[in-house]
Amino acid sequence: MEVTMNDIKKLREMTGAGLADCKKALAESDDMDGAVAYLRKKGQAVAAKRSDREAAEGCVLVKAENGFAAIIALKCETDFVANNADFVALTQSILDAAVAAKCKTLDEVKALPMGEGTVADAVTARSGITGEKMDTIEGENIATYNHMNRNGLCTMLNLSKKVEDETVGKNIAMQIASAAPVAIDESGVPQSVKDNEYAVAVEKSKAEQIQKAVEAAIKKAGFNPAHFDSEDHMESNQAKGWITAEDVAKVKEIIATVSAEKAANLNAGMIENIAKGRVNKFLKENCLLSQEYIWDKNLTVEAYLKSIDKELTVTDFKRFTLRAE
Repeated sequence: MEVTMNDIKKLREMTGAGLADCKKALAESDDMDGAVAYLRKKGQAVAAKRSDREAAEGCVLVKAENGFAAIIALKCETDFVANNADFVALTQSILDAAVAAKCKTLDEVKALPMGEGTVADAVTARSGITGEKMDTIEGENIATYNHMNRNGLCTMLNLSKKVEDETVGKNIAMQIASAAPVAIDESGVPQSVKDNEYAVAVEKSKAEQIQKAVEAAIKKAGFNPAHFDSEDHMESNQAKGWITAEDVAKVKEIIATVSAEKAANLNAGMIENIAKGRVNKFLKENCLLSQEYIWDKNLTVEAYLKSIDKELTVTDFKRFTLRAE
């Protein structure tokens, strides 16, 4: 694809990778998604694996009543609008109506009566609103949490059993807010996600093994690998007089030769084991029950729940934030 500075900046914001890496990724890819995948395979992307990437202003509220809970979010253009009492009141009114009617979809919410028209009419009439979001859960043991009561991050969950101590549900709701799990346990993670994580882990593991071999060869040749870790560094270090053009030529030849040799002789079994380990780490960190419990690092969330009741677990949860993560 044709590479522009705006594209480079956008990709850098999405992934956290360096400008030179972003430029190369775009040049090697057909589109922005391809560039992100390219960086991930090279192990250079640091973006979280969440669907909601961009920060937004707005108001997020959560409410549970009569075995039904909903999160409603109204997005807007500025924090001035988001913090306006009328804007918060509108969000609360829509949430109250949605929970009372036990609406399951955003379209159902928009069709609800409000004022002299519908919720959709009320949203249209309120200038500055740029989008809406809704999530719901049902159950008899729902807990909710509005992070710091700032109306920017809300969570809700349902426990499998009633617990007299209400702090149990709140603690897990706060866990979800803090640790941002993608599923309750491994069974809730789509196979496509696992397959993608494995593919990325394989490529990253291969790249690391090749890089180790290259660095060892560069050191053996009497050079500092840090002076040659990118084209930008080579140019910069050469301009500073730390290395010469001849050094760059020699090291580039070493890099090309050793990379090709190592790539052709990688230990497939070792790469597979490393990749599986990375996938297991991903699942542990992103599945709620296997996460480290934020209130006691010696426990997982599952272990904490079992300490309350051996049959206690989480049956559903939802999380929504306006923040970029």
